[in-house]
Parts: sequence; structure tokens; C-alpha cells
Amino acid sequence: MRTTETQKIFNGLWSLTRTRYFLLILTILTLILRMITFRLKYFLGYDTYFHAAYVEYSAKIGEWVNLFPYANAPWGMLIDQFHPKGFWMLPLYFHRLLSPFGVSLETAFKMTPPIIGIATIIVGYFAVKSLYNNEVATLSSLFIAISFGHIFRSMANYYRGDNYFLLWYSIALLGIGFALELANQGREKYRRLLFYIIPGLAAGMAAAFWSAYYLIFVFLLSNALFIAIGALLLRRDWAFLDSLALVISTAFGALVANVMGAILGYGMFGWNRPDGIEVARNLGLHFELVKDAFLLVYLKYAVPLTLIGVLLLFGVHKGVRGMKGRSMIAIILLLAMVIVGIKYHGFIERVFLRFLQRFGEKAIAETRRTSLRDVWVSYGTLLLALPFFILHLRPSRAKMADFVVLSFALPSVAMVTIWARFLFIGSLAVTILAAVGAWEMMQEVRNLKVPHKKYLPSLIIILLVIPTVLLAVQNTMNLKPFINEEWEAALTNLGITSNKNDVVLTWWDQAHWVTYYAHRGALPGGAPNEFVAKYYMGMVKRDELMSLGVDYIIVSYDTVRKFPAVLKIANVPLNEYPMIPIPLVEIRGETLIFSIDGYSITARPGNDNNWKVIANAGNSVFSPMEAYVENSHGIEEVNVTGAPKADAYVYINLNYGYAVLMNWKAFNTTLARLMFTESLPGYSMVYSDGGYIKIFRFEHPNVAVVSREGRIVLKFTNATGTRLVLEGFMDNGTRVFEESYDVTGLDEFSLPPELEESAVVRYTYERNGKVLDRGTFRLNDAWGQ
Repeated sequence: MRTTETQKIFNGLWSLTRTRYFLLILTILTLILRMITFRLKYFLGYDTYFHAAYVEYSAKIGEWVNLFPYANAPWGMLIDQFHPKGFWMLPLYFHRLLSPFGVSLETAFKMTPPIIGIATIIVGYFAVKSLYNNEVATLSSLFIAISFGHIFRSMANYYRGDNYFLLWYSIALLGIGFALELANQGREKYRRLLFYIIPGLAAGMAAAFWSAYYLIFVFLLSNALFIAIGALLLRRDWAFLDSLALVISTAFGALVANVMGAILGYGMFGWNRPDGIEVARNLGLHFELVKDAFLLVYLKYAVPLTLIGVLLLFGVHKGVRGMKGRSMIAIILLLAMVIVGIKYHGFIERVFLRFLQRFGEKAIAETRRTSLRDVWVSYGTLLLALPFFILHLRPSRAKMADFVVLSFALPSVAMVTIWARFLFIGSLAVTILAAVGAWEMMQEVRNLKVPHKKYLPSLIIILLVIPTVLLAVQNTMNLKPFINEEWEAALTNLGITSNKNDVVLTWWDQAHWVTYYAHRGALPGGAPNEFVAKYYMGMVKRDELMSLGVDYIIVSYDTVRKFPAVLKIANVPLNEYPMIPIPLVEIRGETLIFSIDGYSITARPGNDNNWKVIANAGNSVFSPMEAYVENSHGIEEVNVTGAPKADAYVYINLNYGYAVLMNWKAFNTTLARLMFTESLPGYSMVYSDGGYIKIFRFEHPNVAVVSREGRIVLKFTNATGTRLVLEGFMDNGTRVFEESYDVTGLDEFSLPPELEESAVVRYTYERNGKVLDRGTFRLNDAWGQ
């Protein structure tokens, strides 16, 4: 595969085939591209704020907290039912390592994703080098370093679990590569099989870092099966041992994953998780030694079936000598697998693919279907090299490495077509395929009878690298945080003015911001929530709010802009509640012009609080029934003059330059009443920045947790409750205390000494059986006041 001509080109242009130079260049390039977002003040995405808040909280407590009171309000969250604790460990340990140099916990958290990304690419370089050669390894690692498909989940300020997954799979691939490299060299016929311990260990360790780690086991079994297919087609007797060794290694890895689960928390199919319980019940499984439903099914069904498949292929290898016959049998076996997969699709979906559904349940951008533009942005011109991988499958060129690559490339490409988030996981396969394809292209151009053909390999590399780098830089530079200074100021203020046990209701994608900046529990807790959507629609009663312990409400212009999503999640017809935010586009004298997509509003102030307001929607021109104008002095309802009036209501914000057009139904929602009039019985405004974010206190009998002379006291505001229920929980979620107390006429209540053995306390304040307030707090709390 090596040629003198191409070797000279590589040496002359970059000296990239020399590891000592290339790894340094690769590390610097990878770091530069992934640190572009480090310049941003805020984290990217939404979940990152939860992860950072949990790490900060655990660091202050001095231990890895399991029952976290500031999530899943008002109940608290068991962290071991979210991710294994290894998911959060590296940022804290990096901070402790680098803190003597002034590196804060927040900075360490921002820098962790690029560090993991760099490690993945370097390990991947050595893995591909062992599978192919130094040149292909150089190309593949360069390609993944510059592809936005890998950058966007391994960049600074954006913390994601699949970053860990790709690192551990790269380590597993390295072990496979080492074993195959020695086999190709004819060395260490049996001892080389010890390298297959690495994939098993890597798969097991992956279980400590991400709740959806199961995919690594699917990839490794696919690796083993394709190695057996390659052994059959390439007549490599020794490779059947490799296939068997890898299958056995994954079984060992499943046991390691089970041990990791017991120590750090199980994945999404663990014995204490809803999915795990459901799968176990449906399949008649029992949690005994192995406490994870996926691992149980994997060991009970997947591993034995794969072993049988490998042995069948070995039997074909011994019994069928002709290549045509072997090829036909291999094709038949693959078709049989497809047919079985179709026939038992329900079983496979429940066991192996259910976790993919979990990725698609949340209505967020990364779980939408992948578009062609997404693929182009992620991989750029590297896509042009993919078809040329086929050239390496010719009988004279094919090698065992090709089957290893295809074994995880095929499922990776399939996943890429499902959801945009899988563009990251697919980046490893795509860049290796592109590297082999590029190498084949450079080999083929040697045979072309054209002048100056010695420059063609360089042109190929330039064509593949430069546009891809430009795409990556452009898209990374264009990334902006969803949060801004207005949100930080509002939530910081909320943290100062509220009680540590107060519960905040806000739109789901702002919930983790509340946890991070206000240090308060938020409803709904970072996922689309029908209750919250219906609350904003005005479909929730006071008693329901009190039953969930809600104390504060946040409304914002961001939520107004997402009102169609509110309607969708509330299961309300979109056309019945139009709420259209319209930006200010022009000012002519005193006339304000707002316009967007077929809607416009012109507004001009007059005398005596009169405003001429005219709205245009399609071919209709009208004035609203009511109009509200907010400026630096507050909100004021104005007298509307202008065209004939229609069922329309207008809110104009002069501080932030926007207007909102609504009908009566939309204007009468809780969101609109609070945001646009600041007037709704039972609420008092505690914060406003003039039209972007507003926070209201929900007036109801409330419980405040305070510390007094070393004792924890529950203070009652509007103390009309008659009974207080207290529950004490250990950090693992086990309830160790429950008692109710008559608090009729009391303004406060001291916690009984019996609760001192608990880690977390949950309270419910009632009146004649009706919940007035509830919440959760930690006895040795690190936040709050």
C-alpha cells in the first residue's frame, strides 16, 4: 500500500508520517478548533448547566451526592438513575489537579470535553495505524480532528456523554488493532490474543461514564462477527480465534460493566431504572448477579448467538473451498440475520434499541432527523472520499482491517440517518472510511497519464481538508449560548431573594439555568412537561400548583417566542391561540414599525395616553381591542385609535424592541397575563428587567427552611396549615423516617432529632388533607441561605 512517490509527498509537505511530529501538530490543531468556544462566557446547550451544577454542589459537599435536592423538584433526583457518577468525575479531578495554577472548577468543566476529544483522536490514530498503516492513520486522525461532526460534541463549554463513549470505543479498537497487527506479521500466534482483553475492559469501563454505553457492546459484537466473515472470505484460519476471543472478551466486559454499575450507578437498563424493570418483566428476567437488563440479555442471548454464528462460519470455512460458495453463504447468512431481525424486531427494539428511543423522546434539536445539510456541515468534502473505500475491498487489496471498519461503519451510518446527535458517534467511522478512500484515490492517480500527476495527491488532500476546516471553523464560530446576561442577572437575583427550598416553575429548557445560577429546584427539570405547558395556558388550578410546591413563576420573551411548542406540548390546537412576536424593524419619527413574515404592526403615540395602533395580518387591517405598552417606567394600558377593531390584543415593548399580536384566547393565558400585564390575582412580581424576563411569587401558604442556632427550623408564611408530614431519606433514596405532626396555629416548627440520621428531608404542609406546599432539602446543604 506504500509507494515511494506518495511517501515523498507526505514527507515533503507536512512530515506527518513521523509520529513525533504529527502527534504534536495533531494535538495543537485539535485543541485550537475545540477551544474556539472557550471564548464564550456561558456554557452551550441546556444539560451542561445541570452537569456543572451537580459537580459544583458535590465539590462543596465533599462527596458525590446521590439524592440531589435541586433537581426534579419538588422531590429531588436520584443521580444513580440518571448517569453513572463517572460521568461527572473528570471535571472535578482536573480542577483539583490544576487548581494550584489558578484553574477554577468552571474552567476545568469547560476544558474537559476538548481533553477527551484529543485523547480520542490520539488513541484513534494508533488504532488505525495498527489496522492499516501510518499514512492512513495520519489521514483519519487529521480528518476527525477537523470535522465539525466530531468538534460539536467535544468542544469547550459543551459537556456530553457520548464524548466518553467514543473514547472508550477507540481504546477497544486499539486492542483489536494490536492483535490483528501481530497476526499480519505472523508473530505471537496465541499470546497476541491477550490484546482482546482491552476491548472487554474498555466496554466495561464505558459503563462508568455514560448511561447509554450499551452501544459499545453492539459495536464489539459486530466487530467479532465481521472478523469471522472476513476470515471466511479471505481464508484466514487464525482470524476465527480472534473472533471468538473478542466475543468472550465482551462477555467479560459485561461483567466489568455490572461491577461498575454497583459502584458508580447502572445505565438506563439498570435494575432500579424504569426501562430496566420493564424489559426484565417483559422477558421474564431476574436480577441476581447481573443487575442490568441489557447486560442480562446480552450474556443470555447475544453472546451465545454470536458464538454460534462464528462457529457456523468456521464450519463453512472448513467445508466449502470455493470462493463463490463462501461468498454466497456469507450473503445468505447476512440476509438470514436481516430476516431474523425483521421477524423479531419487537424483541430487538425492547432490548437493544430501546435506548435509541430515549434519545428521541425529548423535543430538542439534536434528536431531530438528520438532514443532508447536517451531514455536509459535519463532514464537508470528506464525503467525496467515502465511495473510494470500495476500491480497497478488491480481492487483491482487501484485508481484515476492512471488515473491522465495516462492522462499526455500517451501524454508525445507519444511526447517522436517524438523529443529528449521532453525527458525532458516526464521525469515527466516516473519517476512517474517508482516509482509506483518500489513500486509494492517491494510489489510483499514479496510473493516470496526465502531466504533473505527482501533484494530484496533494490536490486531493487539499480538496478534502481545506473546505472541511472552513466549514468547521465557520459553524463553530457561529455557535452561541442560549443563555445571556439578562438570564444570569434574573436568576442570580432569584437565588438571593428566595428560600433554598423554594420551587421555581419555568419552561423546560431554562430549568437547569435555575439550578446553576439561582441554586433552586425547578419544575419541570430539563425535559418537556405537559403540566408546565398547561400552566402557561391557564389550564392549571391553584391547588395543583401547591401540590407540586411551586413558589415562583418565570415568564420570558424566550418562552413567548416558543409559544407554538407550549401549545404542542399542552395538546392544544395551534391555530386557536395565535401569539406572534414581531420585532421592531423601523422608526419613522414617532411611528414604530414592527414586521415579520406577513404580520406587521404600526404604532404611534398621541396625546392623553392615546396610541394609534394598526395591525396587518395577511389581507386584514385592523386595530386591537386592547394594547399595552411597556417602557422604562413599566407597563401601561393605552387607549387605542386607528382602524376598525378586531379580536386582537397587542403588547409593545419599547425596552427590547418587539411587539406581540394575539387573539383573546392567547391573551387570556397565564403566560400572557403575567408577561404583558403583570396583573394576575394570587401573584406578586419580584423581578422584572423591563420585558425580557419577569419573576412572580405565587402567593400561598409557604414553608421556608432556615437555620437558627445550629437547628433547622421550618417557618410558615400565611400559616393556615394543620398538619406537617416529614420524611427522611438516606442518600441512596431509602426512606428511614416518616411522621406527621399537628401544626395548627404554629408559625414555625423545629426538625425533630430523629431526622438527624437522614441525609435529605422531604416535607408536605397540609390543611385538612389538601397540600399547601411541599419541597425537599438536604440537612448538610452546600447552597441556599
